Amino acid sequence: MGYERDELATFDDWNTFRAGHPDLEALDVFVIDSNGNVLGKRIGIEDAGKVFKEGVQFSACAPIADVRGVGHDPLGIGTSDGDPDGTAWPLRGTLCPMPWVAEPTAQVVCVMREFGSNAPLWFDPREVLRGVLARCAAAGLRPVVACELEFYLVGRERDADGLVRIAPIPGQDRVPRRATNLSLITVEENAEFLRRITNVAKVQQLPVCGVLAEYGIGQYEVNLRHEADPLAAADHAVLLKRLVGGVARSMGVQATFMAKPFPDQAGSGLHVHVSLVDEAGRNRFGMAGGEALLERAIAGMQDLMFDSMAFFAPNFNSHRRYTGPFVPTARHWAYNNRSVAFRVPAATGEARRVEHRVAGADASPHLVVAAVLAGVLHGITQALQASKPVTGKVNDTRDPRFPDGVLAALERLRASKKLRGYVEPRYLEAFSLMKRGEYGALMDRPFAREYDFYL
Repeated sequence: MGYERDELATFDDWNTFRAGHPDLEALDVFVIDSNGNVLGKRIGIEDAGKVFKEGVQFSACAPIADVRGVGHDPLGIGTSDGDPDGTAWPLRGTLCPMPWVAEPTAQVVCVMREFGSNAPLWFDPREVLRGVLARCAAAGLRPVVACELEFYLVGRERDADGLVRIAPIPGQDRVPRRATNLSLITVEENAEFLRRITNVAKVQQLPVCGVLAEYGIGQYEVNLRHEADPLAAADHAVLLKRLVGGVARSMGVQATFMAKPFPDQAGSGLHVHVSLVDEAGRNRFGMAGGEALLERAIAGMQDLMFDSMAFFAPNFNSHRRYTGPFVPTARHWAYNNRSVAFRVPAATGEARRVEHRVAGADASPHLVVAAVLAGVLHGITQALQASKPVTGKVNDTRDPRFPDGVLAALERLRASKKLRGYVEPRYLEAFSLMKRGEYGALMDRPFAREYDFYL
């Protein structure tokens, strides 16, 4: 349960890997930013070994950049401080091939640290999650986490209005015309694409355990196995998005994890499954007294839901998803019911868990998991009482406390007194400022549709 610091890869690790992959031409080194994206450099193989001896230098503000990798100087990070370099150090266990790239290339996840002192950066989203996990450990809680991600396949070319379109089935010319939720025919038709995902996941040692057709036309879901290390679970979710995107590009299409890419189709979510285990690894939710513990965990997630919405729905497009079916805008929970924010699946014993269904697929997995586990910790340590579970079709009326758009969500996050007990206040401030800067950049010129309304 130690979450003090990452274990770094060594030059010996690199030499061992290199011996097994003698044809490598390049190495991608990257850090994970606050949007769940990766930012870094591609380094020629002749210089790649230096990464494991000296690290690699690039802008230290990368972890708090916007979705384009652009900085907005939140709390003076990135412009006011002269945009200093940090040192990205490779993490042990993350070095792997990238089979979707034409030229033999490998990748390694890095952690950005201050140049010279090698101190962790407080605005690194992995450090935010690490802080929550340390608080869980201090309270004797051992969370187990699994992530599910939904996405669409879209064409590489836009239409005349700049909009995306459903992609042809990879390897075929036919564009799907209807939704095929849970259809095995759709899985068979997309067998080559889905097979490549699962095969690359094995090569990269990502614990993918299922792929399926989802509600939307051209929408899919990939599931990851439960992890006793939630930091690794969040890392895996980011790497899965990179993998899916890379495989899609290699087959002439594009994968999008936008929360709502099509107004008349289902949104894409990031669902997080959570349980707690004891020292022997047994599921506490499935033991005597486990139901009361589970309800306290749910109560905490309910109490922090609205304050955390900027982590769950961080972008302008994110909030379009909350107009669709099975997307929660209230704090209900239930047994075996997908119309609520917090679902207790039809499982018993070791499989007993709660599914947090609020976040969009465009959110940072590290920040989502941090907010979810902060809720679990909050509910258990404060002995909170959950509302009564609902049954049947849930009233889909939006709770009046649900933040009305991304700006309202950012302000609520920044001002949250409850979240400050689990996430460093200056990170809440910096994240809010960064996302406000991104919103301003998005809105700094008219949309094509504005002319239809106002010309």
